Amino acid sequence: MVVGEISQERDLVIIGGGPGGYSAAIRAAQLGLSVTLIERDKLGGVCLNKGCIPSKVFTYAAKKKAEMSHLQQIGLPAVEGTFQLDQLIAYKSKVTEQLRKGVEALCKANKVEVIQGKAGFTAENKIGVEYGHQFDVYVFKQAIIASGSSPVLPGGITETGKRILLSHNIFSVEEMPTHLLVYGSSYISLEVASSFHALGAKVTVLWEGTADFSFDESVNKELARLFKKKKIKLIKQAAIQSAEETAAGVHVTLQAGGKEEVLEGSHLFVEGSRLPNTKELGIGRFAIEQTEKGFIRVNKDMQTSLPSVYAIGDVTEGPLLAVKAIKQGKAAAEAIAGERTEVDLTCIPTIVHTIPPIASVGLTEQEARERVGGVRTSKFNLGGNGYAAITGKRDGFVKVISDASTDLILGIHMIGEGAVELSSHFVQLLEMAAKEEDAKFPLYAHPSYNEGLLEAVEGLVGQAVHAVT
Repeated sequence: MVVGEISQERDLVIIGGGPGGYSAAIRAAQLGLSVTLIERDKLGGVCLNKGCIPSKVFTYAAKKKAEMSHLQQIGLPAVEGTFQLDQLIAYKSKVTEQLRKGVEALCKANKVEVIQGKAGFTAENKIGVEYGHQFDVYVFKQAIIASGSSPVLPGGITETGKRILLSHNIFSVEEMPTHLLVYGSSYISLEVASSFHALGAKVTVLWEGTADFSFDESVNKELARLFKKKKIKLIKQAAIQSAEETAAGVHVTLQAGGKEEVLEGSHLFVEGSRLPNTKELGIGRFAIEQTEKGFIRVNKDMQTSLPSVYAIGDVTEGPLLAVKAIKQGKAAAEAIAGERTEVDLTCIPTIVHTIPPIASVGLTEQEARERVGGVRTSKFNLGGNGYAAITGKRDGFVKVISDASTDLILGIHMIGEGAVELSSHFVQLLEMAAKEEDAKFPLYAHPSYNEGLLEAVEGLVGQAVHAVT
């Protein structure tokens, strides 16, 4: 029985305390607004507590383990003993707790009121919050929906367990997989496959649906080559028909290339798809437009069709990425405060923390040829980079695509060490509509991975020094 209903007035109420929600709350508070943030679980949302941060703890550990053989080459002692999964899980918990406490402190310092509970709209200007036997009603002037998304199992898989795992629990697995089957079609599956392989598991990737990866063709080929080199088995155009847990592992039946296959593994990771957490909000009763799948439609200010309500992050259309949610959250807060703002996702980077990592911004070569016709392309292999030789990380390349008639840079793609850090530079070049000369003119630190970008741009006009053109 719900008792103790209380009605209170608030200027801005935000539903969801993930990266988008708490960023919106803090930015709104900075702009002088009184803010109430409602989170049903833990601040930081899925990203901080179960997704982005835990996954990167694993990719970081995997990267360090992969470096050990090179470290011995330069005279550092070998580390004795085997990989301890329980220690990694404990470290992951420590990091997420520290970051969560940091978010809590930031909200407190900015005088953001944080309320724990399950929120839903009871009227166009009212949000009800249920927590245990308490039910409070908040009358708001403005509201932001930042309730995130939840995973949906693909066809053929009806349930999960200790051995069939989704993205929110693969990084809390109780035992190290001996043979991990990875089923998916995005960066998440690639990171899981790369990390667990480096940490000692045998890995088979079941690439769902498409015939190839979703990057520039050159990156696709290099990634496939590296998987083969590392003995990560890759099955493309896979569709699982059924999957069940057994006493010893998992039993999977799939279709691939028109043939049925049966695979056995110790664990199965299922990426699945994600749908917005909008059903329980009760917004269907009001004038808030949604797509057939439940995503909320917004304008450039993140405003919904109900002017007093805004929406950000995974509940809106577009890529389901924390970077999008954060940008949208800040923009929504600024729009509510009367500031001029804009969100443009044209140059949003695609980042994959594989070993080596991948960064992609702008058009692929195929897309560029279809849109502008004449293009120039240049690919600089990191094997010719001095710093890559020092670190022993010579796999991969930087590829630049430009318009042959205007010299405008259309796309930059990298697979190799330093790709994640360099991605911000890639984004800046495309956002400023840079031409080849804009990328060639600055001074690049030597030796550094950054020089790979310079050499790739110089290669567009046959000027690369450390490559045969």
